[in-house]
Amino acid sequence: MGAGCWLLLASLAATSRAKAFGRCQLAHLLQREGLDGYRGYSLADWLCMAFYESNFDTATKSINADSSTNFGIFQINNRLWCTDERSPSENLCRVACAGTTSLQHWWAHAGCAFLPADLLTSDITDDIICAKRIVRRPQGMDAWEDWAMHCKGRDLSEWLEGCDL
Repeated sequence: MGAGCWLLLASLAATSRAKAFGRCQLAHLLQREGLDGYRGYSLADWLCMAFYESNFDTATKSINADSSTNFGIFQINNRLWCTDERSPSENLCRVACAGTTSLQHWWAHAGCAFLPADLLTSDITDDIICAKRIVRRPQGMDAWEDWAMHCKGRDLSEWLEGCDL
């Protein structure tokens, strides 16, 4: 493996650890990624949902009564949205739920190791792209039960207080 591949691998390893975001830190990131107002949902909606789903922690993983698993800061389900090699999935977001699926073609592309996106790392770009795909469906944010139960139709202004947006 060439020096460039080792540098890429070291960089990915350093940035791929899970992360628990602070509320305002996540607010700034979600705003930068265009979620404020996306499909009619406010930044506060996204923050409230992420809090009740994962407490802003990218490492969150939970098993449901139907044996499916939810992954990451937005608790994206493996039955429909991501793949984890344990369950059949439509993988509509074209993303690995977690870790490495057979180390994701370890020696792909000119002998350089690629560690593709997954939903449990500190880089939540893939989570955001997938969440946008989910919310584009007719169910919208109602796809997240915790959002419907704790956030929908409520005054959410407190989620942005002190964030200097």
